[in-house]
Amino acid sequence: MDFHDLIVKRRSIRKYTNEPISADHVRLILEAALLSPTSKSGRAWQLVVVEDKQKLDQLSACKPAGAVSLRNCPLAVAVTVDSTRSEAWIEDASIAAYSMMLQAADLGLGSCWVQVHGRITTYGTPSDQYVQECLGIPEECPVLCVITFGHPAEERRLQDTEKLKWENVHLGQW
Repeated sequence: MDFHDLIVKRRSIRKYTNEPISADHVRLILEAALLSPTSKSGRAWQLVVVEDKQKLDQLSACKPAGAVSLRNCPLAVAVTVDSTRSEAWIEDASIAAYSMMLQAADLGLGSCWVQVHGRITTYGTPSDQYVQECLGIPEECPVLCVITFGHPAEERRLQDTEKLKWENVHLGQW
């Protein structure tokens, strides 16, 4: 599959089968993050891999809506960066997260970005702090998101390239 086909095909998947992800596929997904570019080649990202069903269920409480996919996925990765080593930690974490999502799509797996940075739990705790406490992540490593992965239990339509917002592209100046 060429890259354009891959980005047209990749969609957020929130429902997964119970089938586990092979160790080789997990390694390739993580390798995609570890190969992603970072500011000043700092490579300050930290990834917390979660496969324990009880822990995944606990993580699903990180925000009141949009985290249900954590309950039924076989694998999730919390994406964080040591903010003392990268002033561009949000960008570094974003690139690593999306690299993993593209790799998963290339392997025929589904994924979904669960945003936690800037979100709040039902009880008023910042979502990133909740995830840090749940997974034992140090304070200097803020969590941007948790990505869920699994074999899709739903089928999504391909992206419709006829609906691209070309009017949002400005050549030379606004």
